[in-house]
Amino acid sequence: MAGQKMLKFVTVGRDMPEKRPPNLRRQDFHEIYGEYAAAKAEEQSSRCSQCGVPYCQSHCPLHNNIPDWLRLTAEGRLQEAYELSQATNTFPEICGRICPQDRLCEGNCVIEQSGHGTVTIGSVEKYITDTAMEEGWVKPIRPAVERSESVGIIGAGPGGLAAADMLRRAGVQVTVYDRYDRGGGLLTYGIPGFKLEKDIVMARMAQLEDGGVDFVLNCDVGEDLSFDAIRGKHDAVLIATGVYKTRDLVAPGSDAAGIVRAIDYLTASNRKSFGDDVPEFDSGELNAEGKRVVVIGGGDTAMDCVRTAIRQGATSVKCLYRRDKANMPGSQREVKNAEEEGVDFVWLSAPKGFGGDAVEGVMVQRMRLGAPDSTGRQMPELIEGADYEEPADLVIKALGFEPEDLPKLWGVEGLETTRWGTIKAAFGTGQTSLEGVYAAGDIVRGASLVVWAIRDGREAAQAILTYLSQSTSVAAE
Repeated sequence: MAGQKMLKFVTVGRDMPEKRPPNLRRQDFHEIYGEYAAAKAEEQSSRCSQCGVPYCQSHCPLHNNIPDWLRLTAEGRLQEAYELSQATNTFPEICGRICPQDRLCEGNCVIEQSGHGTVTIGSVEKYITDTAMEEGWVKPIRPAVERSESVGIIGAGPGGLAAADMLRRAGVQVTVYDRYDRGGGLLTYGIPGFKLEKDIVMARMAQLEDGGVDFVLNCDVGEDLSFDAIRGKHDAVLIATGVYKTRDLVAPGSDAAGIVRAIDYLTASNRKSFGDDVPEFDSGELNAEGKRVVVIGGGDTAMDCVRTAIRQGATSVKCLYRRDKANMPGSQREVKNAEEEGVDFVWLSAPKGFGGDAVEGVMVQRMRLGAPDSTGRQMPELIEGADYEEPADLVIKALGFEPEDLPKLWGVEGLETTRWGTIKAAFGTGQTSLEGVYAAGDIVRGASLVVWAIRDGREAAQAILTYLSQSTSVAAE
């Protein structure tokens, strides 16, 4: 009987949840996709081919057991589907919303390769966990046995929170330190509400707090509290700060007023959604309303910026990217959503300089794609004599992020870093050069996806549990 519920991809077409029309969604910061009804979730899950080698699973950083929870959803066994989903993923409701499924699970779906349209894995994942929360299937964290060991986690982003969840479930005492006034990291202040509404993140924060995780917020390590003090207080430490240093532009006029960092712009917008007092937004400095906006960059952060500017009421929004659409690093789904909402993409273009003490325009140089570099991507080349000026009142730099110099900022000796400035940590465990100190997420691998940070946090938590057990055994001897 179970088999009859599946393999319907030949007769049932791919059907995403209803997407709000662009003219409506550009007026607010609510999520743009609706929720599946139960029958539709079962129908779309039934399209899974239950293939012998599930490429969706192998291309998921968390190796989620996708075919099995699709089958359980198709059979109406939704609570079992949720339990299977959360067994490998600390935050499935978040990954279901913001993972670039087109590059990961869905992009490698076998029936997609055969031309039938991928299974809507991300939307089903979101539906499963949203339903679980509504039905009360998401249980509070209640360790079977409390342990005396404590772990300090620096950074309340997805990597740190994933580790905190696993460690707390094992009974370890966990304290999370973060520089911001709310936990969540980029989930809270970097990703706009139209991709991830903030009550979703706050619900997980509340679950962790209710489960006994202590949060020390507004704590800037190195200033408010030293790294050595944190290390001295805990049996092990996990560094999960992420990367927040913005890659900068080196061009004439790049210090003009009106040229801002993407992280500052997005943080201001997200703070307004919480009802915070944000002087930089109210003054217009970090507000796109009534302005000609130019965003420089082609990743997911650039997509967040252009779509935020549209919602703030910008007069026009243009995105400059030095390669073409096919070579863009951001999600193609996000590019399509941005185009629908009125964003104008200017491919094969890069800034040469900026005009005005308060920015009035961007000098743009046209590019073409030349020979491939060492990664196989074609390198942009300048087209001589094709420069032009693009009017702009607000320029947002979305060129990616780099790690801060943590050993210097924190005054830590012996914490080894790589030539890129990331923390040097052992693959699979996150063990750093310091005894009992681990690292996970972007501060190790560089700016990457939330799902990779979750995986790193979970792996580091497991390694820390092993370390604590070994330390206890040695002490007992």
